[in-house]
Amino acid sequence: MGHRKKHAPRHGSLAFLPRKRATSAKGRVRHWLDTPENVNFLGFAGFKAGMTHITYIEDQKNSPYYGKELMKPVTVIEVPPLILIGIRVYNEDEYGKYIEGDIFSTEVNNYLNRKINIPNFEKYNYDEIIKKLSKALNNTSDIRGIFQTQPHLTSLPRKKPDIIEIKLNATGSPIDEFNYALEHLGKEIKARDVLIEGELIDILAVTKGKGFQGPVKRYGVKILTRKNSKARRIVACIGPWHPARVLYTVPRPGQMGYHQRTEYHKRIMVIGENEEEINPKGGFIRYGKVNGDYLLVLGSIPGPKNRLIRIRKTIRPVKSFMVKSPEITFISRESQQRK
Repeated sequence: MGHRKKHAPRHGSLAFLPRKRATSAKGRVRHWLDTPENVNFLGFAGFKAGMTHITYIEDQKNSPYYGKELMKPVTVIEVPPLILIGIRVYNEDEYGKYIEGDIFSTEVNNYLNRKINIPNFEKYNYDEIIKKLSKALNNTSDIRGIFQTQPHLTSLPRKKPDIIEIKLNATGSPIDEFNYALEHLGKEIKARDVLIEGELIDILAVTKGKGFQGPVKRYGVKILTRKNSKARRIVACIGPWHPARVLYTVPRPGQMGYHQRTEYHKRIMVIGENEEEINPKGGFIRYGKVNGDYLLVLGSIPGPKNRLIRIRKTIRPVKSFMVKSPEITFISRESQQRK
């Protein structure tokens, strides 16, 4: 028999390019959805604690398992209250969005000094800044809350907070949103104030970092035969003579993991406030005990334990999905350590 040319599909997805390290471990939200609800913030943030499993009654009528009891894995996200430390106003012109101004709460906790330079509140003209920002509001105004996380309330080995922005939904007038943010300035916002049990959310996080890896692990290319080459874990032919360069589609070694990723339509099964209902004996492996509010999110989410997880109201609403609190029949509290 003559030589038969081997055909195979390409190895490795080209959906995420370039495969380089994320600029920040806390994730980045590029887009927000304006929901036709009351004025409220469109997201939250928490810390990944671990995984467990639950049994619940399937309540979605378009599911083939409707009315049946299912066992599914869930991710535990600890969500201590966020503190609204500031308000930022964006306006828009022909060149895009720009920051019109911001205002900060005069009451901040000591942990914030570790992260940012606090404004000198002795010279801070609070009322004048509010008047200036109120006058600058127009139909293009985009109002966002500047929040501080509180890792000192969790089992994390750090006290320095993360500073994140969360948008207000633009269903009302910008004045209503601005006044709503002013009412809550300097106060704690809990997960239950923003999120609804049973709704769909998007998870934005940075995946586990795996360092510099070769093309076999990074793209899943085939390992060459023993007699084929001096090296086996490489791509045998990296391209034609012309064009006289290596194309970007060729699997090459490089950074693997620690990439920004978004996962859509993750369902909140429980918004819990009693940590005793979820903590396994001795706490979660490589995390510790959950000390306060937590979420149980159906399925897995990106990133290792302890990492900050950004939560957003889903930007791709599912019309057929019914938002209702699921009937949970069992939550496992067994330790997840391998026996």
